[in-house]
Amino acid sequence: MAKVLYITANPFDETKSYSMAVGKEFIDAYKEVNKNDEVIHIDLYEEHIPHIDADVFQGWGKLQSGQGFEELSNEEKAKVSRLSELSEQFVNADKYVFVTPLWNLLFPPIMKTYLDSVAVAGKAFKHTDQGPVGLLTEKKALHIQASGGIYSYGPAADLEMAHRYLKVLMNFFGVPSFEGLFVEGHDATPEKAEEIKSNAIARAKEFASKF
Repeated sequence: MAKVLYITANPFDETKSYSMAVGKEFIDAYKEVNKNDEVIHIDLYEEHIPHIDADVFQGWGKLQSGQGFEELSNEEKAKVSRLSELSEQFVNADKYVFVTPLWNLLFPPIMKTYLDSVAVAGKAFKHTDQGPVGLLTEKKALHIQASGGIYSYGPAADLEMAHRYLKVLMNFFGVPSFEGLFVEGHDATPEKAEEIKSNAIARAKEFASKF
C-alpha cells in the first residue's frame, strides 16, 4: 500500500479552477485503480503552514545548541512542532501530486511556504563533502499545472518558473520520477477552453492508471 499526498494550492474548487478540475479527475481515477492506497489531501489554503520566520530560526537555534524543547517560547514551540509534522508527513509518503495554477509565472505563494517546510536537511536531503544529496530516492511525483497561456513549450517557455522550480527541487530531494501534466492556453484561446480542459482530463485519467 502506497501513501499519496495530494497537495493543492488553489483557493477555488474544481467548478472554478482548471487545475483543480483536472486534479480531481486524476485523483479519483487513481483511487479507482489503487483502492488500497492511502490518499491524503493537503489543501494548502486550509492547512496551517507556518512561515519560516524569526521564531522558527530562534527555536531551531535553541534546539541545535542543546537546549530542550521546553525552553522554547510558546510561539517557537508551536511553529517548530508544526513544521516538524509537515516534514515528517512528506518524507513518509511514497508519491506526491502537486496541483497548482500558474500565477505571474510561478505557483501561488502558499506552495513556496509549504515547500520550505519540507525542504529539511537530514530528512529530504543531506549535506556532504561532495555537495547536497537527496534522500527521497524511492518516491515519485506529478505536477498538474493550469495556465491561461502556453508556457510548457514555445516562445514563453523560458518565462515559466513553477514547474521548473518543482523539477529542480524534486531532483534536489533525490526523487527519481517527476512528470508534468499541463492544462494551458484556455485564456489565450477561450473558444477552445472546454476542449483544452476535456483533453487534459483524458490525459489525467490515462496517467492515473500508471502513476
